[in-house]
Amino acid sequence: MSETDPESTRRPAHAVPPGAEGAARGWAESVLQAAKTQESVEPGAPGLPKAQVPVLMLPVTPPKSEVVPMASAVLPAAGAAGLVAAVVVPLDRPGIGWVLTAAVLAGAIFAVDRRARPRDAPRHFTRASAGWAALSLALLAVGAVRASGWLFILCGLAAVVTGSLAVVGRRTMNTTFYDVLAVPIEAFGSIPWVARGLRGSGRQRGRVFGAVLAAVAVVVVFLPLLTSADAAFAHFVGEIVPDLGAGTIFRWGFLFCVALFGVTGACYLLASPPFPAADGPRTAQGDRLLWTLPLATLVVLFAGFVGVRIAVLFGGKDYVLRTGGLTSAEYARGGFWQLCACTVLTLGIISAALRWGPRELKGDRIGQRILLGALAALSLVLVLSALSRMWTYQEAYGFTVLRLLVEVCEIWLGCVFLLVGVSLVRLRSAWLPRAAIATAAAALLALAVADPEALIAGANIDRAAQGKPLDTRYLGGFSTDIVPVVAQRLPDAGCVLRPVLRDLPDDSWPGWNLSRASARAVRLSAVDCG
Repeated sequence: MSETDPESTRRPAHAVPPGAEGAARGWAESVLQAAKTQESVEPGAPGLPKAQVPVLMLPVTPPKSEVVPMASAVLPAAGAAGLVAAVVVPLDRPGIGWVLTAAVLAGAIFAVDRRARPRDAPRHFTRASAGWAALSLALLAVGAVRASGWLFILCGLAAVVTGSLAVVGRRTMNTTFYDVLAVPIEAFGSIPWVARGLRGSGRQRGRVFGAVLAAVAVVVVFLPLLTSADAAFAHFVGEIVPDLGAGTIFRWGFLFCVALFGVTGACYLLASPPFPAADGPRTAQGDRLLWTLPLATLVVLFAGFVGVRIAVLFGGKDYVLRTGGLTSAEYARGGFWQLCACTVLTLGIISAALRWGPRELKGDRIGQRILLGALAALSLVLVLSALSRMWTYQEAYGFTVLRLLVEVCEIWLGCVFLLVGVSLVRLRSAWLPRAAIATAAAALLALAVADPEALIAGANIDRAAQGKPLDTRYLGGFSTDIVPVVAQRLPDAGCVLRPVLRDLPDDSWPGWNLSRASARAVRLSAVDCG
């Protein structure tokens, strides 16, 4: 096939027989057949135990990387994405470059898949995929608005999970753990796939190398001439081109490899998608009594706990004051973590019951709805109790990042129990793991919108107005997100913000951040900090 053939853009770069798009599925079927062959076979004499097939006689299954076809656009798109990431991503801080690079990677993956997929093949990406992708971009966009490092790390990790789900598409036969990490896992598996593609595209590689070499020659010849001809242009070039030290080169190489293998891993997954999950017949594990009695016992325990201690659960400060010799710290610490443990364990028990509990008979289904519904409702009470205890502790001893994150986790667990209640309507829970992940990502986005560090600073300033101590050293360890609140509400804001604003680095355009840009515009009056 000639290179000018328009159909060559929709076929793998290497020559394969017609129907090569089914090669990956054929490979998977060969793996299943090999697994079946490993099972015992009947010997000639009846009544004898089954004999095992010798290992050397088992059929040889070719590696997946040798069977899955590679589209010709994979390597150029991955290389371009790697170059963008190396130049644009501000690795040491949150910035707008993160979301811009993610948008480029998403566009490259979508374009390669659309170009390589045959016209009559069904679309892989659905509305749910678009939703996961939008959620990933929104999480990374936090880096362009908030300067908090810990918040952006959490958003970045969540974006990896939601981005992987966007590429996977439909729920697969693999576990949820694989689906949320499918792209990083397949990125390592794509290394021999990329190596094979490089070996099989020598002529195209030569063309790309020649084009890159010509572009470099143009820059080397004309850039010095233009910078020496105009001082303003020379200043502009100096701003966008960093010093090419060893650290910069290492950072560029690291980002290039991460982005390149992120794209190739996604394309590798799309070229050989895992089998979609089918809600087939389920098998109950254990009899009815084995499930009913423990669940009923747990319901009775929770109901007794809530019934006896209902006044204590929501007593808050009044309870602390009425209890002799018990401080706020002892009250919160004495029950918060135990209630959290009960909540998490109960969620696991409910998940197991939904997955393996018997419900073949109508009575089984009714009993499961009653018991699991009661557990979910009582667990919500435990969640509210834990939140009440933590709030009491924070009012007494101050608000911190860790305490706020714990409260957000408790709220998320409450949302998961509400989703469990919805799943009990039809007793179908296959959608629950992804729904729980979506609510977790949404909670993280809501936390970023609420500006957590500013919330913590404002709450602690309110406590100080009531005569309680203010830990200014703790506030001084925050990011520039607290600058507007502290500058507006504290008379000695300069003392608190001096560590925050000291040595605030200048951002290049990929590292632009709204919070840091706004903080640079704040002018503080001179204050004697002692």
